Amino acid sequence: LQPNKIDHWLDSYAARAETLTVSEVRALFAVVSRPEVVSLAGGMPYVAALPRDLLSDAYESMMRTRGDLAIQYAGGQGDLKLRDQIRELMALEGIQSSVEDLVITTGSQHGLDMISGLFLDEGDVVLAEGPSYVGAIGIFRHYEAHIEHVHTDHDGMSPDALEESIAKMKKQGKKIKFLYLVPNFANPSGVTLSAERRPRILEICKREHILVLEDNPYGLLYFDKPVPDALRAMDDNVIYMGSFSKILAPGFRVGYVLAPPAIREKLVLAQESALLCPSSFTQFMISEYLSHADWQKQIDTFRGVYRERKDAALSAVREFMPGVETTTPDGGFYLWLTLPEGVDSKAMLPLAVEELVAYTPGTAFFGDGTGHRNLRICYSYPTPENIRIGIQRLSNVVNKQTEMLVAR
Repeated sequence: LQPNKIDHWLDSYAARAETLTVSEVRALFAVVSRPEVVSLAGGMPYVAALPRDLLSDAYESMMRTRGDLAIQYAGGQGDLKLRDQIRELMALEGIQSSVEDLVITTGSQHGLDMISGLFLDEGDVVLAEGPSYVGAIGIFRHYEAHIEHVHTDHDGMSPDALEESIAKMKKQGKKIKFLYLVPNFANPSGVTLSAERRPRILEICKREHILVLEDNPYGLLYFDKPVPDALRAMDDNVIYMGSFSKILAPGFRVGYVLAPPAIREKLVLAQESALLCPSSFTQFMISEYLSHADWQKQIDTFRGVYRERKDAALSAVREFMPGVETTTPDGGFYLWLTLPEGVDSKAMLPLAVEELVAYTPGTAFFGDGTGHRNLRICYSYPTPENIRIGIQRLSNVVNKQTEMLVAR
């Protein structure tokens, strides 16, 4: 379209369209696709570790036994067999549930969008970790919510800071709709909410009548020991979101939401309104995979892959950037780095790309524009060798920026 035509349509957009902007993660995709650039930016799983015969066998079995159903419309809540299998999956983290309270979604991002659409009016408050998942921030902004970040340290969200944030928002007369958090190997920080803090956070939210949204795509990807029981295992009024994107493959676009009955009914109606039903084809594929493959062994294989890459990333950071603070994750995909005072990760990114390495600036993970001294490194996709090369290149940029600051 010509610029004048674009300007014409701008007058017709709904007000909320103003919130639709390119995220700092998505904006990097064109750059990181260049083969010479080592990308430590996008949170992509290493799908090459998934044997293709597991998927081809699942496909052939599905088409033999349920082929006609797989390519047909289906119910808005999702396949009953898959929902029952998801119950078994969630039981690994202590969750006991009914298939009736599960809703299959087109990825967990879709579930988060539907929940936000059900609850958020303009100006409503979402409490979230600081930093928090960039995709969630984009959704909350789209629904014109106020994102209030709660201080998060190496043990996850601080209960004391949560109480302070709630009191602050109430004093300002704002309506808090829910607390959103990724308790296990969080994106972007990699930290895990400690077992000691979990019941206290739930008690605070219950006392203040605040709904809790637990987003858990990484929980089974631990390195040495399982995470504490899910928040949902402790409180039935938690909305729990899961996904097959990280423990199987993101191309299937299958996630799920476990919600209290009244909310579950609204979610089904919202899903039917938006897209009639989630894909039967991909649901049946995953169901066949879970039925016949040793999926727990495959998840263990992924754990080994990501443990090796995490070790490579931490080793390289400590070797090449000894003055840079980093988190030390016990699972998942991410390191969260704190740069020397005065170094701006967002301003530094073009220089890093010139050095043939990409990362995600910390500002992407805050709704208030903070995070300039931070950046996220994703170690899940590159080889250990490329991780080392990428972090060495990144260190060259950080060191140059630090030297320039000292010279001023």
